[in-house]
Amino acid sequence: MVVASVSQENVVALVSRTGRELQRYKKGRRQVVGCIPYRYKIGDQNSLEAPEELEVLVITSQKGKGMLFPKGGWELDESKKEAALRETMEEAGVRGTVGGKLGKWSFKSKTHDTFYDGYMFPLLVQEQLELWPEQNFRQRKWMSVSEAWEVCLHWWMKEALERLITRLTGQKLGRVKQVVGSIHCIEDAKSDLLTA
Repeated sequence: MVVASVSQENVVALVSRTGRELQRYKKGRRQVVGCIPYRYKIGDQNSLEAPEELEVLVITSQKGKGMLFPKGGWELDESKKEAALRETMEEAGVRGTVGGKLGKWSFKSKTHDTFYDGYMFPLLVQEQLELWPEQNFRQRKWMSVSEAWEVCLHWWMKEALERLITRLTGQKLGRVKQVVGSIHCIEDAKSDLLTA
């Protein structure tokens, strides 16, 4: 008899979590988390000199009417980071190393008449899966930072992208730096210290 052992970290459930029974709400606002999956164009690179050295992964919305970063509901049995990793694997089919929180944003849903709190994290991609839970509902595409900024549907995700670039370029707190094209990001020293 031959017995094979399978590491749990290599097993991917091909079904996304659904329903809102386990969703977290705070003061009536649904709590959502997500990641900005990124990779360096030069494989072994671990710091960023310019945004052109980086690619980010965007996905289509469920209805296919635009591009965004993976995000979804933070559930009661998960930490924020665990939820962000789960949502990114389910929606974009990638896994990797999650970094410190980029920030928290409050926004109104475009489809529901309700407010949400959204938390975003950077995810340095280490594995891109061939099969993932939402591959039949979404497309994924690697693109430059400036392309992603142009196509991203949500202002708060664009702001998270700016914060990611600021963090990866090692910009000093409180200084202004051109991030992409004519977009400028003023990093708030207090919020950066709280989210790092």
